[in-house]
Amino acid sequence: MSSTVHNDNAACCSIPPVKSDYTPKGVFKSYAGFNKVYVTGPETKSTLALVCVYDIFGFKPQTQQGADILAEKLNAQVLMPDFFEPGEPWPADKFPPQTDEEKAKLQEFFGGIANPQTAVQKLIEVGRALKSDGSVFVGTFGFCWGGKVTILAGSDATTPFDAVSAIHPAMLSAADAEGLKAPLGLFPSKDEPKAEADKIYEIISKKPFASKNAYQIFDSFHGFAAARANLDDPKNKEEYEKLYATLIKFFSTASGTHAH
Repeated sequence: MSSTVHNDNAACCSIPPVKSDYTPKGVFKSYAGFNKVYVTGPETKSTLALVCVYDIFGFKPQTQQGADILAEKLNAQVLMPDFFEPGEPWPADKFPPQTDEEKAKLQEFFGGIANPQTAVQKLIEVGRALKSDGSVFVGTFGFCWGGKVTILAGSDATTPFDAVSAIHPAMLSAADAEGLKAPLGLFPSKDEPKAEADKIYEIISKKPFASKNAYQIFDSFHGFAAARANLDDPKNKEEYEKLYATLIKFFSTASGTHAH
């Protein structure tokens, strides 16, 4: 069996035109212990909710545009909490870190405010809050370090999540997938370790929810669907659009709903 499952109908849902000079449609609210959460989606409460774990660069129009697309096409409430509050995201102009000092600071960042385990607990709280507020299906998707966070949250013994997705994930580890309790949409770029992604897919293929899993490697760089996306570049824009169409299909299948 081929290790890469190509979605034969990635563009089943035509997503709205993707713009490089995008103005996000959502609003910021406080929710589930966070002071600042980007919220986008229908005015009335939706039974379908998704929580986005942004990448290390925090709130960026490219990531918010993706959240807006999912909200519109899935008729879902999409929330993007500020996992780095009360601190700051990693500055985009300091990536990749050039000096030893910058590299050390990045490691401190991952050990401190961007510690995946800390974020996992916060993410689970948001999922639980959504369930208690009436969301029937709650999914989560994350980019870069956020992909690590979503997989770990989906493996928690009492996870509130009904599906999780990791997009160009950092710190990929097959061990993280052993305890997954919900379908996984695994969408690495060509920059991530394929052998590790293959191992993860092999592990989840033996789970009871195997038919709802999705795995596709995107022909782009690490960061192409979030803060580092260059939507003025036709190739990047195409892969970005393909990724969000694939995410729509994954969450539609997992939740049993139909995208608009």
